[in-house]
Amino acid sequence: MTLDFSAVLTGQYGRMIVDGLVVTLKLAVGSWLLAMFIALLLVVIRLTHQRLAVLLVAQYVSWHRNVPTLIQLMMWYFAIPTLLPESVQMWINDFNAEFLFSMFALGLCQAAYFSEDIRSGLRAIPDGQNEAARALGMSYGRAMRLVILPQGIRNALPSLINHTVLLFKNTSLAMVIGVTELTYITRDIENQTFRTFESYLIASLGYLSCSLLLMAGGALLARHFQRAYAR
Repeated sequence: MTLDFSAVLTGQYGRMIVDGLVVTLKLAVGSWLLAMFIALLLVVIRLTHQRLAVLLVAQYVSWHRNVPTLIQLMMWYFAIPTLLPESVQMWINDFNAEFLFSMFALGLCQAAYFSEDIRSGLRAIPDGQNEAARALGMSYGRAMRLVILPQGIRNALPSLINHTVLLFKNTSLAMVIGVTELTYITRDIENQTFRTFESYLIASLGYLSCSLLLMAGGALLARHFQRAYAR
C-alpha cells in the first residue's frame, strides 16, 4: 500500500489533529502549573523540619513515585468519584470530568518528582546563603522567596526540564479515560482511514517537535541563568 499523508492531514482529519494537539497542550500546561505549585508547597513544608509534616510529605512522594501513573489516572476517574455525593459527581461531569481528573492525576503525580528536584537543588546551596540573607534582616519567608528558592530552582533546572518533558509525554495516558488529546484523536483517525503508519507517524512527529521545543526552551533558560549568575 502506498503512503498517503494527505489522507490524514487534510479536511476534517487535519482539524481533528490540531484540536487534539491543543487539548494535549492545555492538559500539559494545566498539569505543570498544578505540579509546580504543589511541589513548592511540599518543599516549604519539608524545610520546616517538623517531624510529622516531613513524614507526610515523604509518604506523598513515595506513593506518587512508586504507583504507575496509569493506575493513578484510573483511580481518579473511576474510583474517587464513587466516594463523592451524586450531586457533586453530576457537577463535575458538567465541567469535562475526564480532562479535570486527568489534570489532577498528572499534576499530583508530577509534583512528587518536581519537589525532589527542587529539594536536591536546595541542598546544593551553601548554608552561608541563608545566614547572609537573615543577617541582612530578611525574614525566613522573604529569604526563601528572594534568595534560596530561586537558586534552588536554577540548580534543579536540568532535572525539572527532563520531568517537564516526561509530563508532556504522559498526557498521552489520558486517552484511557476518554480525553480527546492527540493520541486519542490519532487512534480515532486510524480507525476511520485505516492509514495506520501515516496516522501514528504524524502523532509521533507532533510529540517529538513539542518535546524538542521544551528542551530547547530549557537550554535557553539555563544559559540565561548562567549569564546572570556570572555577573
